[in-house]
Amino acid sequence: MNYFKILKKSTECSARIGEMTLEHGKVLTPIFMPVGTQGTVKALSSDDLYDCNAEIILANTYHLYFRPGIDTIKKAGDLNKFMNFKKPILTDSGGFQVFSLKDNRKIIDEGVYFSSHIDGSRHFFTPEKVINLERDFLIDIMMCFDECAPYPADEKYIENSVNLTTSWAKRCKDEFIRTKNEKNFNQKIFGIIQGGMYKNLREKSIEEITKIGFDGYAIGGLSVGEPKDIMNEILNFTADKMPFDKPRYFMGLGSPEDILFSIENGIDMFDCVMPSRNARNGTLFTFSGKVNIKNAKYKNDFSPLDENCDCYTCKNYTKSYLHHLFRAGEILSFRLNTLHNIFFMLKFIKFVRNSILKDNFISFKSEFLSNFLRSDK
Repeated sequence: MNYFKILKKSTECSARIGEMTLEHGKVLTPIFMPVGTQGTVKALSSDDLYDCNAEIILANTYHLYFRPGIDTIKKAGDLNKFMNFKKPILTDSGGFQVFSLKDNRKIIDEGVYFSSHIDGSRHFFTPEKVINLERDFLIDIMMCFDECAPYPADEKYIENSVNLTTSWAKRCKDEFIRTKNEKNFNQKIFGIIQGGMYKNLREKSIEEITKIGFDGYAIGGLSVGEPKDIMNEILNFTADKMPFDKPRYFMGLGSPEDILFSIENGIDMFDCVMPSRNARNGTLFTFSGKVNIKNAKYKNDFSPLDENCDCYTCKNYTKSYLHHLFRAGEILSFRLNTLHNIFFMLKFIKFVRNSILKDNFISFKSEFLSNFLRSDK
């Protein structure tokens, strides 16, 4: 039985509602995955994530490999038990983190040598090693090890990167199959499409990665610094050629406006640190626009952050208090702000699903953006 099924397709565009049945529960798409890089969404507990209605979160293989280390996670039972989170988890392969090390890594056909960002010690990641790490985490969805190419990069570099990504994807799939019966747990594996800003190479990558065959497919190598119009053009081109009957995942995308454009083009899954990072920096999301809680005008504003929001932060605290906490550098500021932004993102994505269900996604998108994109001067 297919673990992913499409429940509703928009008649206005390529937006759709899907359902993934995973080992730790069902996940409706479109979905935003809060980022719990090191086994935690910064400042939030598992109970906070449940209160935010998180259906699935993302963790990172690279960071967990170093801290706490695979032995500790295995002794705990698995990553879900270690962090006391009972819902699905997707793990990124760590490819982006390895390749962001730049001068401290060396790529060869077999894998990547790199220096730890913690203590400078040398390590070697291969596709096989990454798959075995993700197997040992016993998470629901694992990502293939790929090369995340930089922007800008010339066509020859990107072509070599695509070839390497395809080679590693084959090895990831082979290792996934080889180890499949070692654990009594039905994990899924997603392939990653690369190709930079070159349509011919995106098409090549789509053909090669889908030919290998995966449970889902991700768009990598976008939202890495390129102009927004180019990102949207490549997204539109790529999404249209991805398999219709598999989940489609845009890696590292987090702004509501970009998510809406991607959903309109048929993308199902998203993750980004932006909502939690913005929260820690004092930028809060509301359905009436972004709020810069640092602004002096909120010093004596005793209204809720968002009167239409029923998250813990909005129900219990005023803008004045949130302003005070941030200005005072209180740790509680990080928690309350993050709690709100994550709650907002997941409520926003639920509204998106409802609009697709009612077949009025385009009007919802227009109305939402007219409010959300208001500036807070």
